[in-house]
Amino acid sequence: MRREEFREGLITSIPIALGYLAVSFAFGIHATATGLSPIMSTIISLTSLSSSGQFAGVGIMAAAGSYVELALAVLTINLRYILMSLSLTQKLAPMPLWHKLIIGYAVTDEIYAAAIGRDKDVTRDYYVGLMLLPVLGWTMGTLLGASLGALLPQDVVNALGIALYCMFIALVVPPARKDKSILRAVLLTAALSLALAYLPGVRALSAGWRVILLALAVPAGLAWRDTRAGGTAV
Repeated sequence: MRREEFREGLITSIPIALGYLAVSFAFGIHATATGLSPIMSTIISLTSLSSSGQFAGVGIMAAAGSYVELALAVLTINLRYILMSLSLTQKLAPMPLWHKLIIGYAVTDEIYAAAIGRDKDVTRDYYVGLMLLPVLGWTMGTLLGASLGALLPQDVVNALGIALYCMFIALVVPPARKDKSILRAVLLTAALSLALAYLPGVRALSAGWRVILLALAVPAGLAWRDTRAGGTAV
């Protein structure tokens, strides 16, 4: 192993790991509140590494949704990782297939951004260093939240419960302010989400099916509209 590459990845990943620790702590509290054990919650985090997908999946499980609904919702939410992985292959240094499979396990939004922004090829050693602390932070944060959540004051638990939403707002607002197409997609999604939740005839849909419909319908509709208008698709 090239220690310099590994150390560079490790240092780059420290802020990501700290952020994952905080958000996964909230996930651990949420998961146990729905009836999952601390061990089950931790295994989900270790094998999934998808904050929004995990929250949605646990919510569907808590609502006794079907396996089809669960699979489609999580797949739809995590489709972006396929695009990220394809993009990342253009930055990878030559390596065996099994090394690429290791890298594919830990393609997340933040890890991908750090890797794709590197000014040279992404080697196996660099990426292993880049993924190690975030994976540990996400997994251990879940375990701590699931194990200690019941011991914390309710006000603290409530505050941690909105950590994921705060993270999403922080991710969405800056690009939405710069790009009107992103802002349009966000506002349309919010409006349709409210409509699905309250309008007669569709409010009976479970949360999982709402996520699936919105994630597919909004991008497809805006892309079709922009294509017809001769613009660039969202």
